[in-house]
Amino acid sequence: MALMHLNKENFEAETANGIVLVDFWAEWCGPCRMLGPIYEELSGEIEQVKFAKLDITANEEIAQKFGVMSIPTIILLKEGKEEDRMVGVVPKEALKDWIESKL
Repeated sequence: MALMHLNKENFEAETANGIVLVDFWAEWCGPCRMLGPIYEELSGEIEQVKFAKLDITANEEIAQKFGVMSIPTIILLKEGKEEDRMVGVVPKEALKDWIESKL
C-alpha cells in the first residue's frame, strides 16, 4: 500500500476508520529523513494498517491538536482516536514489533 499524504483537507476522512499510522515529520528534520525509508518499507509489509505522513510545517494546526512537541512522532489512530505514539527514530524491527503489537 502506498503512503498517503495527509493535510487539513483530508485528515479526518482518511483517519476516521480502521488503524492509521501518521508520521508527523518535516523536510528540515534530519531524524525524520532517517525514519522515512524505514516507515515507507514497512508500509509495503504490514497490510492491516494505513500508513500516512503529515508535514507539520504545512499542517501546524493538526500537529498542535495532537500535542506533537518533537518529530518524528508516529501516532497510531484507531477509528480516528489516538491509541499510542512513538517519538524519535527507532530501528525497523522495533517499529514493526510496536505496530504489530497494536493490531
